[in-house]
Amino acid sequence: QVQLIESGGGLVQAGGSLRLSCAASGSISDYYSIAWFRQAPGKEREGVACISSTDHDTVYAAFVKGRFTISRDNFKNAVHLEMNSLKPEDTAVYYCATGRILRLFAYDYDDWGQGTQVTVSS
Repeated sequence: QVQLIESGGGLVQAGGSLRLSCAASGSISDYYSIAWFRQAPGKEREGVACISSTDHDTVYAAFVKGRFTISRDNFKNAVHLEMNSLKPEDTAVYYCATGRILRLFAYDYDDWGQGTQVTVSS
């Protein structure tokens, strides 16, 4: 089991940018997929993006394609989510998670961080 700590959330105006980071207590190269999920109040948790440990393949949710970029640094045991052109509907708590399959279903992921709040004002 690995501990994950997210950071980088905050309040930003629509059209702005944020960079989220996820620091792991152990080696993230042991986990095939690292993902970002988000959960808005009253809504179910949804997958945002994930990246593989081997060839850095990525999967993005349709609603963030072209705006968000996921990256990982296995040497620093960190994963990042660069978010541009933010919209009010991107407001949510963002979580990182480690998993076994490169897809965006929450049940594929075992270890979760506590989340970081992202708020986008209009």
